Amino acid sequence: MVLHPAEPGTGILFRRIDVASRAATVPALYDRVTASNLGTTISNNEGISVATVEHLLAALYGTGVDNAVIELDGPEVPIMDGSAAPFVMLVECAGLVQQDAPRRTLRVLKPIELSDGDRKVSLVPADRLTVSFEIDFDSAAVCHQVGDFSMKTGTFKTHLARARTFGFLKDVDMLRANGFALGGSLDNAVVVDEDKILNEDGLRYPDEFVRHKMMDVIGDLSLAGARVEGHFHGVRSGHCLNNQLLHALFADSSAWCWSSGGVDAPVVDLEWDRTAAVAIA
Repeated sequence: MVLHPAEPGTGILFRRIDVASRAATVPALYDRVTASNLGTTISNNEGISVATVEHLLAALYGTGVDNAVIELDGPEVPIMDGSAAPFVMLVECAGLVQQDAPRRTLRVLKPIELSDGDRKVSLVPADRLTVSFEIDFDSAAVCHQVGDFSMKTGTFKTHLARARTFGFLKDVDMLRANGFALGGSLDNAVVVDEDKILNEDGLRYPDEFVRHKMMDVIGDLSLAGARVEGHFHGVRSGHCLNNQLLHALFADSSAWCWSSGGVDAPVVDLEWDRTAAVAIA
């Protein structure tokens, strides 16, 4: 995977260089989501897909990158250690530059709520992106956790970026039988066996589980295609319901508007020489 700078107005684009066609570009937008089981997959009109985009998108949003082209030689973003931290490191290595264009933001104007059984999500007006989340698992290692996050300079790296994806050992055989988690290991996920954490180094945060869920939310909301001014609240939600919330928001023209500027800094791009790039192999 290689991250490249991009011109103002480009947004975040994925480019599959293993596909010998001009149809290899996939925009990172909410209406391009074609799968959301255990991760977010986006596709273009020609059926070219990129899977597990949420951690990288969260890192780009959290570090303030508005425009970038991401080259991949396969159908999935590298999982790395299961967090957004390696991607944050890439952006920090490159540096950022302010671009000569106003930053577009998506302002939430009225509450939008969805529910699916005991799963709930909502967006309400706020002057910046804030996230609150609640999880509840039948495991003493995870149990009930509540988290709150406000997007300000530096907060994503400090509070969310290192939180890893997690799963339960009892589910591994079922997931692999269905083609999921084939590359999963203790190197790229927190694995819970009943009430025990199997990773030798334990947790990176006492509440790493809910922090990772909030990081996922940042990645999923970035598919709005702009910075979001609103407060997200989730209860046991996942990628699917997060995406449905964006669909519901955009379906109601009285619930949102585009705005230039806002509390976030002007539009930002990666800074390195435009013939260079930073890569993960």
